[in-house]
Amino acid sequence: MRLNRSTDISLRILMLAAARDDLLTIDELASSLAVPRSHLAKVVQRLQHSGLLDTVRGRNGGVRLAPQAVAASVGALVRDLEGETEVVECGGDQPCPLNVGCRLRGALRVAQEAFYASLDPITIGDLTAPPMRETLLSIGRHPF
Repeated sequence: MRLNRSTDISLRILMLAAARDDLLTIDELASSLAVPRSHLAKVVQRLQHSGLLDTVRGRNGGVRLAPQAVAASVGALVRDLEGETEVVECGGDQPCPLNVGCRLRGALRVAQEAFYASLDPITIGDLTAPPMRETLLSIGRHPF
């Protein structure tokens, strides 16, 4: 299974924000994660609406991890960000001719749920525990 790019970026943003105590700017995050600023801004907005990031406006503003986000389940977060997508597309413009009576789709749904379930007990805080925290702290630090 492959995660959407925005889900991947969301997890990385949350990990960096969890490791840092200070505010992170959109530009700093975009540079640190090598993601276009416009795409990153959309992802940050979604995380803010989900209650996982707090935003501070103004000249010295930025984003930081919301206090409750440390305990957020990675599985629940990935489910939410990925939406109701399936591993394979059976319908669409050219539906699969095997669609009638096919058992593959059901088997892949079970596998997808097993994937999410394996992520359920992992929290954002778990992803940033030492020694990973030290690695995350070194990312994007620019001497000014």
